[in-house]
Amino acid sequence: MKEKILAVNTRYTSQVQTLLNELAAFEDERLNQKPVDGGWSGIQTLHHLILVEENSLAYIRKKLSFNPQLEKTGLGSWWRSLLLRAILRMPFKFKAPKSAGNERIPETDTLKEVSARWQSIRDEWQEFFEKMPTELADKSAYKHPRAGRLGWLHMLDFFASHFERHRGQVHRTVR
Repeated sequence: MKEKILAVNTRYTSQVQTLLNELAAFEDERLNQKPVDGGWSGIQTLHHLILVEENSLAYIRKKLSFNPQLEKTGLGSWWRSLLLRAILRMPFKFKAPKSAGNERIPETDTLKEVSARWQSIRDEWQEFFEKMPTELADKSAYKHPRAGRLGWLHMLDFFASHFERHRGQVHRTVR
C-alpha cells in the first residue's frame, strides 16, 4: 500500500512539474494579470493550490503528533472521495475555505518563487510518505474541510482533481 501511495504522489508531482514547465513560456507580468471578468491571476491560482497542500500537511503533522486512533480507510472514504472528485469536475465556482483563500494569497509573485515553494511542499510530502510508518498506510488521517476523513490515496486523488480543475483556470488566464 505504501508503495502505491508513493507512486501516486510521484505521478502527481510530475503533473505539477509539467504545468510549471508550460508556464515558463510566459512572462511574470502575464502570469500576474487577472482575468477581465475578475478572479485570480494564474500565479494566484498556483498559490491557492500550494496553500491547500501546505495546510493539509500541517494538519496531518499536528493530527499525528497526538498519536490518534485512526480508522482504516473504507467504503465511506471511497464514497466521499468519489463525490468530491465529481463536484470538482462541475463547472460551478466554489468559494475557497479561508485557510486557502484570498487572505493568504499575494497580489503578485514570480513563477520562479512559486515554483520553488511548490517544489518544496512536494518534497515535504515525498519525505513524509517515505518516512510514514507502514501501519498508517491504510488509515484515514486526512480530513478534507468539506468531504471529511479520507485515506492517503483519496487525499492524493483530491489534490489531483483540484489541480486539474485549477489547471484549466490557469491556462485560461494566461492565454
